[in-house]
Amino acid sequence: MRIVIAGAHGQIAQHLASRLTARGDEVVGLVRNPDHVADLSALGVRAVVRDLERSGADDVAGDLAGADAVVFAAGAGPGSGTDRKDTVDRAAAVLLADAAERTGVRRYVLVSSMGVDAVRGGATPDGVDEVFVAYLRAKLAAEEDVLARDGLDVTVLRPGALTDDEPTGRVELARSVGRGSVPRADVADVLVGLLGRAGGGEVLELVGGERAVAEAVAEPAA
Repeated sequence: MRIVIAGAHGQIAQHLASRLTARGDEVVGLVRNPDHVADLSALGVRAVVRDLERSGADDVAGDLAGADAVVFAAGAGPGSGTDRKDTVDRAAAVLLADAAERTGVRRYVLVSSMGVDAVRGGATPDGVDEVFVAYLRAKLAAEEDVLARDGLDVTVLRPGALTDDEPTGRVELARSVGRGSVPRADVADVLVGLLGRAGGGEVLELVGGERAVAEAVAEPAA
């Protein structure tokens, strides 16, 4: 497979890229910072410098030529304000979807976040700072946009609290799960499995659990 990862220098994205290249897939990584190219090259990724906040759909469509799937794993990151939560976590995900449709790439996997339902309908959860509320709203808006597109086969993955622990290989993956954490490496393993699933329209939450990753991906709990 030829897979394009947006936000390819992120921690989950690098775990994912290393797994995909190890099994022989061709991986193209979109990054904003030219200084990150060498890191991706070391993983066997063909890095493309592409600022999704300052590019058009036609530009990104060129990066997607020949791809079998795209993964949106970008994020504004810690320390960013409310404006960049929107321009990266929402608008860049929408831009990638626009480019995928123009290029005829149907498979789209969006890395989102648990907790987005707390802001559905304009709600503001108690005890949450405004930047994180903006992040959740941006993620929810991105989900709603890409899931509504007939031209894409979308899977949304909502991980719980992310850790840098060693992978356990065991997760809980379902439409709704309780609050919990999950190693970034296990998230990457789940993404590898989801890329091979047919169909779309799924929204799945993910935390650490008892089921082997392959089993959980093959048949997510209801």
